[in-house]
Amino acid sequence: MPKATLLFSFKAKQGRLVIEMVLWQLPTRSEERRHGLKYRLYLGRDGSSLVRYDNEAGKGDHRHLGSREEAYEFNTVEKLLEDFRTDAERHGWRWDK
Repeated sequence: MPKATLLFSFKAKQGRLVIEMVLWQLPTRSEERRHGLKYRLYLGRDGSSLVRYDNEAGKGDHRHLGSREEAYEFNTVEKLLEDFRTDAERHGWRWDK
């Protein structure tokens, strides 16, 4: 069975903030992942999740903002990253560092 291909991986710290971004191309598309991607975008502080976008099996595309979880409408990878970047900035992450 073919494996997923890692497209992007990034991890960094700024003070107490930690960011991790991982994106894979899946070998096949599915009803749940029509875009053919698996991703996990995470921003946390001191081990607690502040923002997380992911599409784990059985849940589809969604995001976590603190303790709140909501559906996320995936359009493009660029839009996904833009939305995550905006949410991360609201929690103090600085992309220009």
